[in-house]
Amino acid sequence: MTDSITLLSPAKLNLFLHITGRRSDGYHELQTLFQLLDWGDTLTFTPDDSGAITLSGSPFDIELQDNLIYRAAAQLRTGHRGVHIEVTKRIPEGGGLGGGSSNAATTLLALNHLWARAFSSEKLQQIGASLGADVPVFVAGHTAWAAGVGEILEPVEMPEEWYVIAAPNCHVSTAEIFSHEQLTRDTSPITIAAFFEGHSRNDCQDLVRNFHPEVDNALNILEKFGSARLTGTGACVFASFPEKAQAQAVLSQLPAELNAFAAAGVNKSPVLEELVNS
Repeated sequence: MTDSITLLSPAKLNLFLHITGRRSDGYHELQTLFQLLDWGDTLTFTPDDSGAITLSGSPFDIELQDNLIYRAAAQLRTGHRGVHIEVTKRIPEGGGLGGGSSNAATTLLALNHLWARAFSSEKLQQIGASLGADVPVFVAGHTAWAAGVGEILEPVEMPEEWYVIAAPNCHVSTAEIFSHEQLTRDTSPITIAAFFEGHSRNDCQDLVRNFHPEVDNALNILEKFGSARLTGTGACVFASFPEKAQAQAVLSQLPAELNAFAAAGVNKSPVLEELVNS
């Protein structure tokens, strides 16, 4: 069988999040900009002929069959193909950085390559959408403007800035935020040009900071250094800086309890770059 490959499973930020409506099936219509990061988890794939999918590394607190990595692999498995996947987690769980979705997408891309399935990106995105709303953007592998329920993607070339990201020690329930009666659900859609002119926000931010003082504290601290914002429904918050040195200087001044780190924004996913060269 093919040798092992090790891939970065990148995190993402939602640079803004507008809730523009609610469909009859309960799903929310939205607009957002997914910014990929050159930072994330690491997944090592070792294919074999066992017919089994096994995982090791970071502790998994759910049944194997419910794990997004396992479910993604199972979608592509045929015959006697098997794989062992070693997972090294860095992306905080439930932080709004897309860790689970990214892991699923990286698995689809890796096994499509290793198992020579030859599925198109569009087909893999379709499979990814069945696993989670954020999986397709990671499969497409490009920073993107998103609409609908997140499935309508338009690649965007962003200035490749640096981000300081804080991970408050709390868990925000996406379901609770999206079902809350005070959530704004009628924000008017904007254009990409309007976003670049500064006309955006995160419609979930006020609710989240009201219910989670840890998030409010992180935003207050980051706002001393620049414009700070929640990513997704949190709990992570971020601020952007043009240069690495500026981001590192801010990072050095933040208290340890913010669990902060710096990461570079990228337009193209490092997964795609690595697979081309493997």
